[in-house]
Amino acid sequence: MHIHILGICGTFMGGLAVLARNAGHTVTGCDAGVYPPMSTQLEAQGITLIEGWGVEQLDLKPDLFVVGNVVTRGNPLMEEILNRGLPYTSGPQWLGEHVLNGKWVLAVAGTHGKTTTTSMLTWLLEDAGMNPGFLIGGVPLNFGVSARLTDSSFFVIEADEYDTAFFDKRSKFVHYRPRTAILNNLEFDHADIFPDLAAIETQFHHLVRTVPGIGRIVSNGREDALERVLTRGCWSEVERFGVDGGWQALPAEDGVAVDERFAVYHGGERVGVVDWQVQGEHNRMNAIAAIAAARHIGVPPAQAAKSLSTFRNVKRRMEVRGSVDGVTVYDDFAHHPTAIETTIAGLRTRVGRDESGKRTRILAVLEPRSNTMKLGVMKAQLPSSLADADLVFGYGAPAGKDALGWNLTEALAPMGGKAQAFNDIDALVKAIVAAAQPGDHVLVMSNGGFGGVHQKLLDALSVRPAEQARGVA
Repeated sequence: MHIHILGICGTFMGGLAVLARNAGHTVTGCDAGVYPPMSTQLEAQGITLIEGWGVEQLDLKPDLFVVGNVVTRGNPLMEEILNRGLPYTSGPQWLGEHVLNGKWVLAVAGTHGKTTTTSMLTWLLEDAGMNPGFLIGGVPLNFGVSARLTDSSFFVIEADEYDTAFFDKRSKFVHYRPRTAILNNLEFDHADIFPDLAAIETQFHHLVRTVPGIGRIVSNGREDALERVLTRGCWSEVERFGVDGGWQALPAEDGVAVDERFAVYHGGERVGVVDWQVQGEHNRMNAIAAIAAARHIGVPPAQAAKSLSTFRNVKRRMEVRGSVDGVTVYDDFAHHPTAIETTIAGLRTRVGRDESGKRTRILAVLEPRSNTMKLGVMKAQLPSSLADADLVFGYGAPAGKDALGWNLTEALAPMGGKAQAFNDIDALVKAIVAAAQPGDHVLVMSNGGFGGVHQKLLDALSVRPAEQARGVA
């Protein structure tokens, strides 16, 4: 089968393209912006990419058009597909029917931590010799690719609640029909498609309805929203994590930092110990959820806990992009206020204080570019989410399709002099470089490419005057 994918460079559709290619299909695709890292990954798989939505792509004469949710009515290529009555389907539906059908699907849903938890769970199965297939909304460093198709009965998938396509407004995850489902957390997000939290809870309950009676739901017991979802009706076994009596991450022994070593408990019984390099309470919650899910398909908790010692996290999750003159630059995907706060907290735990006991500085650099952020729904939460950073540099794109619909300077005003806002990348970089001192950690957070700001910062730091690099006024 020849499939032509509209919107191929998104993380989900790009991963789907890789799976289709692995399955032996001829795959081509197009997008408005063909750019790394997804373009590089796809081209390495022998997939032809086309820039834009030109109707001449119909000359490829594919058997089926697979449509991503980036495509809307009015898209010239989509309009011609509709006018000619050509066959099309959504990405999630194609995936469910052609890849997931007949597999034991392990799905990871939640507002935050989906990519990391899915990567952890996939690695636990891989290290146990189960050779799982997977589709992840990022690139797990243990694998180097975001998707893989294998002969295994098991398939691990990041289960996104965003809508499926312009012609199917259900959440993507209703197409996956998991036997094991992690419900990691649930907050209001995606304000461009959901009016309120209750609407997202309804979609999560649609997911719950698809889990069979012999299946298992691993749910965050601290989340009232998830409890409301389950109260609507649940026909599967439920195991909770993060609460007494369920799965817990507790100190392994006195005097050892829980970020470096923690014990896994289930039902009050110690079942494993994790030694690893991943920081933060949110990641411990991700870990115990993954261990619980892996147990459902036969991976002993002690073995799963041991496997996490070799888990390497995900690209763009607190990824060090470089260090110049003692200034370290990180890249992170955080864009929702809760994720921003937990990401800063995780870095704070890691960097602590310098040798003299002085608090190490964190310079937070934020591009609020998600659809929810552009609408301004979360703007009032930004100051509190950024509070633990020492300096804050915000970037709002100038007038155009990526511009914010609100004033970033006003939103950051409660932070006083420690926060600045810019609408020019070069001015942003200049201000950060002027402020940075040896020992600083520059945490760049965005769910997009951010204009290549990471490399621009490293380049600018490398050529600044020696006096400034030494922190001399």
